[in-house]
Amino acid sequence: MIYQSKMAPKYDFLQEENMEFLLSLLNNESENVSGLGASIISHSCKTSLEQKLLFDAGVLKRLTSLLGGSLIQRDASLESIATIFKNNPEVVSQFVGPDTGRTLSCIIELVKDRFARTRLLASLCLIVIRNASPCYLQDVGIKTKLINNLLELLDDPGQVGDESSFAFSSLIAEKEDMQKLAFEVNGVDKLYNHLQKGSLHPRRFEGILLALADMCSKLECCRSRCLSLQVLNLVVDALAHDSSDVRSAACMCLRSVSRSIKNLSAGSFMNETIVIPLVRLLDDTSTAVQVAALGAISNIVVDFTTRRSTFIRLGGVKLLVQLSKSMDSTIRLNALWALRNLIFLAEDKSKEEIFMELTASLLASLICDPEPSVQEQALALVRNLVDGRINSVEYIFAEDGIILDAVGRQLRIASKAEIEIQGMYVLGNVATGKESHKEAVMDQLLLRAENKAQSCIIKFLQSNDSRLRTAAVWAVLNLTCSSSPGSSGRLVKLHDAGIVSHVKNMVNDPCLDVKLRVKTALEQFNSFDDSLV
Repeated sequence: MIYQSKMAPKYDFLQEENMEFLLSLLNNESENVSGLGASIISHSCKTSLEQKLLFDAGVLKRLTSLLGGSLIQRDASLESIATIFKNNPEVVSQFVGPDTGRTLSCIIELVKDRFARTRLLASLCLIVIRNASPCYLQDVGIKTKLINNLLELLDDPGQVGDESSFAFSSLIAEKEDMQKLAFEVNGVDKLYNHLQKGSLHPRRFEGILLALADMCSKLECCRSRCLSLQVLNLVVDALAHDSSDVRSAACMCLRSVSRSIKNLSAGSFMNETIVIPLVRLLDDTSTAVQVAALGAISNIVVDFTTRRSTFIRLGGVKLLVQLSKSMDSTIRLNALWALRNLIFLAEDKSKEEIFMELTASLLASLICDPEPSVQEQALALVRNLVDGRINSVEYIFAEDGIILDAVGRQLRIASKAEIEIQGMYVLGNVATGKESHKEAVMDQLLLRAENKAQSCIIKFLQSNDSRLRTAAVWAVLNLTCSSSPGSSGRLVKLHDAGIVSHVKNMVNDPCLDVKLRVKTALEQFNSFDDSLV
């Protein structure tokens, strides 16, 4: 009874006498005693070292022999086998060999057992094997059988029904082939039918929403089916559920469904029915709900129509800016992600309203945030802010150019390519502006970091990351545009700094995108008097 509780003490498998005692429990003829041994494993085995120790001690062989025992022994054994296999491809590959084919076949057969809990545990065991080592269980028939079994188990009125949707999610998550199979057996419709029943237990409600989220994460056909069934109405209602887990799952579901570019373009999500409850969740007492809501908002605010004003009018920007100051780096990161998408290709008026809330000083501090992932999103936000017409470029010079200085400083000290890429695109966008804007970019690019022999742009042109090389060449292109009156002077400075010669050496770059930009740059260089360079 103690080991049925999550509060039970963790058993130490590393002590030899403890392992001997565990084996004695598993070898006992009493189903209750052997079942206790299996329960101890399920409760206490958490690390890959413990999994390996149990395997080496022969525990798996004893557990597989219990699969032919009583119902108690069978279920306890399945749960323990899954625990030992979880996220451990080494143990799985050693176990699932020619000598243990019969055991695997036995587990597959138990998926059809007459007892619902046994079917669920057998399915979980096979899912753990497949997730740890995708090379196993490739047969389409077995995969389809697993999907159908888990969808059928949703009909169970008890705990098995509550947990089957979570097992279903672990089977299809991030696997497009599995999601396609699930769609072909009407997975979206079956999950929707259960949602329609109403008065669901919070655990079951959460699981079904997460299963729908996983089904819609990659396939447009699943998203379209959800929208045609009007699943969204039930998902939006769930945003106000008493359970924080349900609210969080509803946000995740909404995030997956709103990945549809077709429906974003049609403005299907930027309406008050959806936006109002999402904005409220930004002030939720649960951090997990706030993060999930930010994820959904990040997709929805990309809205390719001109409806961003709806989100701004409802106070969404104020709350996002407030969350960007959070002590929790995950919340800061997701708040910036949402603001970055909100400002993407936004109209001048929307940009101005967002920037007034953000302020230059806050943006500069976020660019220099202690967390690299936050720095990257802050730079990506500024990249979108200064993209477009010349008046957009002016934002980076607010408050005596505090944002531009922060960008330049990060480019000189950053060690993460993603930060450098976003920073270079910021400067590349600024370099499309007026002469004064271009000269300010030159000052940043030619400034050397302390104790560095070369400017940061030369390092970027030599980078192994083709994305960074592309961004660096783009900046050079924009600085030397022949239609700009000061281009010849800038070309001389770039030549003297060794940047022109580096660009010329990239004419045969292995990346086609880089190669094309370099070709354009060389054509621009050649349009000037040869004596300049």
